[in-house]
Amino acid sequence: MSIEAEALLQEAKESIEAAQNYRSELQQRLHGLSQARKQVRGSASQTREALQRHFQELQTAVSRLLTERLNTLLQEVDNIELDSVSPLDDCQKLIEHGVSTADELLREGEAAIRCGINEKEDKLGSFTKKALQIQLDSLPEVPVLVDVPCLSAQLDDSLLHMFRAHVARHGSVASHPPVQIEELVERPGGVLVRWCKVDDDFTPQDYRLQYRRGNSSQYEDAYIGKDPEFLVLHLDPHIDYLFRVCARGEGRTEWSPWSIPQTGYTTLAPHEWLPGVDGYILSSRKNIAMRNDSSPGSGGVLYSNSPTYFCGQTLTFKITAAGQTDKRDSLGVCADSRTDTDSLQRDQAVCISTNGAVFVNGKEMTNQLPAITVGSSVTFDMEVVNLFPVSNNNNPSDGGNFKLRVTIGSGNREVVFDWLLDQVVDSLFFGCSFTHPGWKVLVF
Repeated sequence: MSIEAEALLQEAKESIEAAQNYRSELQQRLHGLSQARKQVRGSASQTREALQRHFQELQTAVSRLLTERLNTLLQEVDNIELDSVSPLDDCQKLIEHGVSTADELLREGEAAIRCGINEKEDKLGSFTKKALQIQLDSLPEVPVLVDVPCLSAQLDDSLLHMFRAHVARHGSVASHPPVQIEELVERPGGVLVRWCKVDDDFTPQDYRLQYRRGNSSQYEDAYIGKDPEFLVLHLDPHIDYLFRVCARGEGRTEWSPWSIPQTGYTTLAPHEWLPGVDGYILSSRKNIAMRNDSSPGSGGVLYSNSPTYFCGQTLTFKITAAGQTDKRDSLGVCADSRTDTDSLQRDQAVCISTNGAVFVNGKEMTNQLPAITVGSSVTFDMEVVNLFPVSNNNNPSDGGNFKLRVTIGSGNREVVFDWLLDQVVDSLFFGCSFTHPGWKVLVF
C-alpha cells in the first residue's frame, strides 16, 4: 500500500472514531433531553395533583365552616323566636279566656233581660253580682310592637371581598425551587451536603435537609437550621443516597418546594476507635469514646481502628463531655499506633492538648489555640506539600522526609504549619489520650 493510501486510511479511521465520539455525545445529550422532559412533565403532573388536592380540601373545609356558622345563626334565630313568642302565647291565652268569660256574661245578661217578671229580679241580681266579680274594667297589657323583637340578619359583604382578595393571593407555582444542592462531598462514613440560594428574591430563614437510600421511598430529616451545609453521617459505603433540601422564607411558616434530588455516596469507611483499650468505653458505632475511671491518673493512647484519615479530608473531633485537664492530654493525628507512650505529644505525631497547646513531633509550638472544653470542635486538615529527595535512587519507600501542610482549627482560630515525616504514608491514624475520666469525644 502506498504512503498516500496509508495516509487516507489513517484519516478515514480518525474520521470514523470522531464520528463515533460525536454520535455518543449526541446520544448522551438526547438522554439528557429525555430526563429534562421527564422532569418537567413529572413535576407538572405532581403540581397539578397537589393543587387539586389542596383546593379540594380547602373547599371542603370552607364549606364545612360556612355550614357550621349558618347552623349557629339559625339556632340563634330559633332561640330568640322561642323566647319572644312564649310570653305572647301566655298573653293570648289570658285574653282568649277573658273573651270567653265576657261572651258567657253577655249571654247571661241577655237571658236575664228576656226572662219573665217573676225571675227577672233574681237573675238580674245574680248577673250584676257576677259582672262585679269579673272586673270588667281590668284589661291585660299587650306589648307594643316596638317592644317586641323584630329579627333580621346582619350580613357583612366585606367578608366576601376579603375572602376574594386572600384567595387571589393564595398559592403560587414556581418553575424552580428557591434553593438547590450545590455540592456533595464524600466523607468517611458520610456525605457533606452543601446547598445555595438560587432565587435572589427569596430570603431564607431556615433550611431543611432530607435523605434516603436509593432503594427506599421514604425520606427522613437530617438537618433543620440556618447553616448552608451539613455532614450526614452513618451512611453505608458504596450505597447511593438521594438528598434534597428546602427552605422556609423569612416570616413564613410553610416550607418551600424541595430541590431537585441529587445522588451521592461515599467510598470511605467511617472513622472508628480501636475497641478493647483499657480506660476507654466506645459507643455501638465506635465513633464515640469516653474516658472511664478504670485507670485514673494513667493510661495510654486510644488510636483509630485503622489508618482511615487521608490527606485532603477534614478530620473533626467533637467534645461532648469534659473532665479534669492534664498537660499530657492530646487529640491528633499520627503516622503509627505505638503503644509505648501515654500521649500523642511524641515523634511522628501532631496534636493539640486540652489547654490549647499544639505539638509537632513532640515539640510545643509558640502558637496556641483556645482551651478545649464541652462543645469544642477541633479540625485537622492536611495536604501534601512536596517530597524531598529521599534516597540516592529517589525511591520514596527507601525512607527520607515527607512534608505535609497541616491546619488545626479550634473555636474561631487556627494554626498552620509544615509537618515532616521520615517516610511517605498513604493514610494516617488518629488518636486521643486523657489522663482523667469524664472526657467524651466524637470523631468524624
